[in-house]
Amino acid sequence: MKDYIVRATAAGSQIRAFAAVTRDVVETARKAHNTSPVATAALGRLLTAGAMMGVMMKGEKDILTLQVQGDGPLKGITVTADSRGRVKGYVGNPDVMLPPNARGKLDVAGAVGHGIINVIKDMGLKEPYSGQVALQTSEIAEDLTYYFAVSEQVPSAVGLGVLMNRDNTVRQAGGFIIQVMPFAEESTIAKLEENVQKIQSVTALLEEGHTAESLLEKVLEGFDIEITDQISTEFYCNCSKERVEKALISIGKKDLRELIQEGRPAELNCHFCNTNYVFSVEELKEILRRCK
Repeated sequence: MKDYIVRATAAGSQIRAFAAVTRDVVETARKAHNTSPVATAALGRLLTAGAMMGVMMKGEKDILTLQVQGDGPLKGITVTADSRGRVKGYVGNPDVMLPPNARGKLDVAGAVGHGIINVIKDMGLKEPYSGQVALQTSEIAEDLTYYFAVSEQVPSAVGLGVLMNRDNTVRQAGGFIIQVMPFAEESTIAKLEENVQKIQSVTALLEEGHTAESLLEKVLEGFDIEITDQISTEFYCNCSKERVEKALISIGKKDLRELIQEGRPAELNCHFCNTNYVFSVEELKEILRRCK
């Protein structure tokens, strides 16, 4: 089954909801960056959240950036997503290894450490919207729940999970974001809170065979649900040799001449997908000729 996101409303539009299955997204990221299990779990959670938050945006060119900056050995996570379900990301230290936490799970909080989460939305306005909150648990889902409540004043419940196989490939990945509208009744909020507290683990539900739709049915049990959209999601990087060439042009003639004088090819790496682009000395000379 291909990765996808569903968008839904419930309780007569008092609730809006998103759920995603993202195993392929997270596995593609794991392969690209050769991440350790705990790094895969941390990056996978933020990629899943980013994919869902990306499709919340309206404009075709809108871009969402999520940055987790912590003092842990992971050295931060960066994810960007668009409104079409395309998402990409990387961690500062893909090799981090930690013993399991007290519950015997991958220690994402220990890898992330204390710090902040930044949410930047570039919607083509003069200035991008930017919100920042302190990390509460460094487990990602709870931190985004806190972000929505504090920075966007939208009471929300976020659930995210990544489960690894013994060979360190990704077995399950997915999540949900449930948001309460300003006109929601107290009884609706109370019932929703009760439902969310019953959800122990997103990956356990995925292991049971739940789809994105049935994940929402579980979280929104007792409510009428209307699925309004199904959107494909994928790990997608829009880098290319042409784009990287523009970055080379931007460094200026002086630095380009120095690279050429060294007589060695220049190698540039895309952080997001870990692709290396090599420019021969001849190519560098051609770029220099085109520089104004």
